[in-house]
Amino acid sequence: MSGEIKRRGLMLVLSSPSGAGKTTLSRKLLESDPGIVMSVSATTRARRPNEVDGKDYHFVTPAKFEEMVKADAFFEHATVFEHRYGTPKKPVTQTLAAGGDVLFDIDWQGTQQLGEKARDDVVSVFILPPSHDELERRLRTRAQDTDEIVAKRMAKAGSEISHWPEYDYVVVNRDVDRALAQIKSILDAERARRTRLIGVGDFVAGLTK
Repeated sequence: MSGEIKRRGLMLVLSSPSGAGKTTLSRKLLESDPGIVMSVSATTRARRPNEVDGKDYHFVTPAKFEEMVKADAFFEHATVFEHRYGTPKKPVTQTLAAGGDVLFDIDWQGTQQLGEKARDDVVSVFILPPSHDELERRLRTRAQDTDEIVAKRMAKAGSEISHWPEYDYVVVNRDVDRALAQIKSILDAERARRTRLIGVGDFVAGLTK
């Protein structure tokens, strides 16, 4: 299309404590923006009802996961609540090279590893809940977890939230639509960053002929 400048894609990371709304925000962003796709992680945890292998996660055995770690097949991997999660490298690098963007729903451990391996491509956003009480209320209303698991997630939330200074942006999710608009603004700005516009030299040369 005339006027378009070729660019390299970016990795948009959304992190938050469980219950702060990043899964809902991720889904809404993917629905409203065809230029970004979800990174499908590999995991050793059991498949939940309605989850599809290869779409929601790649569900693998612990032995297979360890094989992938040894083969350096992951951008990042971490253990969360006794299960392992990892981001396969190949599909992400192919998407970035083609100018597409990839969305990541990972924790602070994964974000650190991703930054170590591909810092220039990473844009990280930490999603905060509006309050401690609201976070607990959201966890309980999900009705997915037992009281014991909710208590564990609340206990871990403080530790997770303490990593907010490591992120490029912080968004408080008081209202889903407002938080989504902020994330879209971040994405638009980062897509226009000069260092990602790999075709800008040719474009400018065409303007100054």
